[in-house]
Amino acid sequence: MRQRIAVLITLGLMPWVELSAQTTPASTTFRVTTRVDTVCEVTASDLSFGAYNAQGGTPLTGTTLLRTTCTPGSTYNVGLDAGISPGATVQARKMASGANSLNYQLYSDSARSTIWGNTPGTDTVTGVGTGTQVDHTVFGAVPAAQVVPSGDYADTITVRVFY
Repeated sequence: MRQRIAVLITLGLMPWVELSAQTTPASTTFRVTTRVDTVCEVTASDLSFGAYNAQGGTPLTGTTLLRTTCTPGSTYNVGLDAGISPGATVQARKMASGANSLNYQLYSDSARSTIWGNTPGTDTVTGVGTGTQVDHTVFGAVPAAQVVPSGDYADTITVRVFY
């Protein structure tokens, strides 16, 4: 009889053993990934030199700001093209009024000695992205004593960010 009770108890506990085995969960892992691309944006303000006097003995100067926003840690170069006026080059920029032109130049330094161009590693301005706006000042000058007819002179510069 004792043996019979032991067998019945053992058989009675079998479902509980099975339930206990089922409470151990199965598990696995998976990775979550993405790639952050380097991106840059740039904004520019117009540069107005004001009124030019050909009889003035000193260059007319002015400044404007370029603002770059690039992915943190990314390196970039900011370039300025020659402009759209006929005959202009990076080394000899021109504002036009009809068929007339007025020479000017854009520089990357306040001494106005380093021409700001459009060739990365040569005459562009370098920076490192912070994820927030970084200001870059453009220093401009219109040489003195240019003999030109009166009028409104203008040019359009394209700003490029190489990254």
